Amino acid sequence: MSVSASLDESSVTVEPGGEADLPVTVLNSGTTVEEFRFEVVGPCAGWTTVEPESLSLYPGASGTATLKLRPPRDHRIAPGETPLGLRVVPTGDAAQAVVPERTVTVLAFSEVTSELVPRTSHSPWRGRHKVAVDSRGNTPVTVMLTAQEGGGRARLLFEPAELEIPPGQAKFSTVTIRPTKRVWRGAPVTHPFQAVVAPKPVPGRDPHAPVVVDGSYAQQAILPRWLPRALIAACVLAAMLVGLWFSVLRPTVRSAAREAITPEAVESAIDKGKDGGNGGQSPGETGGANGSGGANGGASGGANGGSGGANGSGKPKPSPGSSAKPGEPGGPGAPTSARKQVKDSVGGGATTEPVIEVPKGKTFELTDIVVQNPQGDAGTVVVSSQDGQLLNLALENFRDSDYHFVTPIEVPAEGEVTISVTCREVGKPVKAPTPSQCAESLFLGGTLRADDSAEDD
Repeated sequence: MSVSASLDESSVTVEPGGEADLPVTVLNSGTTVEEFRFEVVGPCAGWTTVEPESLSLYPGASGTATLKLRPPRDHRIAPGETPLGLRVVPTGDAAQAVVPERTVTVLAFSEVTSELVPRTSHSPWRGRHKVAVDSRGNTPVTVMLTAQEGGGRARLLFEPAELEIPPGQAKFSTVTIRPTKRVWRGAPVTHPFQAVVAPKPVPGRDPHAPVVVDGSYAQQAILPRWLPRALIAACVLAAMLVGLWFSVLRPTVRSAAREAITPEAVESAIDKGKDGGNGGQSPGETGGANGSGGANGGASGGANGGSGGANGSGKPKPSPGSSAKPGEPGGPGAPTSARKQVKDSVGGGATTEPVIEVPKGKTFELTDIVVQNPQGDAGTVVVSSQDGQLLNLALENFRDSDYHFVTPIEVPAEGEVTISVTCREVGKPVKAPTPSQCAESLFLGGTLRADDSAEDD
């Protein structure tokens, strides 16, 4: 063999991120001048260089080169005894290469970084953050998490409070900030704090400085600022809805109810009342036979003491139980109704027309009045009798208006009930062409009975 090489036997310890030198001696035992090249092999090859890169030696001469060990500060550089090999290759005969070997000691190191996510939280109840802890060293590290809060106005809780992190990995801890007092109204209250990440001490190693990250929690008011404005808006909306009900919806409902009270409905109700009244005559007739005496009761008024008789000078007066027929003097009267529609042009003055004329010898007892304004005209309508006005209405105030009287309005013989319409503006029905004239309708209901004075004559 024409070459021999040996590495220095002294111990070599190198820290990641640092540098160490290891000499190598090469001897040319051949008979010719030879150049020798160096190739580092093994786990250290990636971060070891040789200076110079080659040596030229005469026969029997020796030379020295230096191995520069520069492991990077990376978690992938494993700590402990690491094999190192150096291949010395003669240029003239590569088959004569030699590989001296030894081990170097790579030291362990720890490096911790931390980050708070998010840096600022906002909530009326509590703040939530996460602390991310990265281990950039080549050995597992255990860290303790504590907090520093200024002012004592909030309590910080870490979950978990201790993390064991393998090399090159990251782990998270949740930070919860709870304020000691609630804020119901007003501006947010800011609680600054610091999360302290301190590596747990390891025997035989120098303690590392803790990592401090800053954060803040903005405690918001429980009642938001927009709540008073929302309450005011809700009150205004409620008032608008109430106004809409009383100004639009309620009149519409009442108008629909009045439209249901048509003259036909009133006439039908009167007919039903008539039938009911006739059905109640039988008990009254029986009572008349046993009471004050009828037309054929005799001079003494019957067995029960009737005071009248057939030959008496006075005409018998009907009582509630009498047998008087409708239309006869003192009778309940015959149901009567009348309708009238009056049209009037704008600006043409009032248009007056009779609705019912009472015949001679009769009295009209008016009990029901229904006035209809189907087009929604504007103006006035006046219902009158010989005694004066019965109704004076503004057309724009109603569509249908009905009146019912317990005590009838009496219209005497040869009297009349009239309707007078004054048109100021023609209404426009919904989804229909605008008419050329105002048009109002009047319905009268009541009874027509014989006049007592006429019978006496």
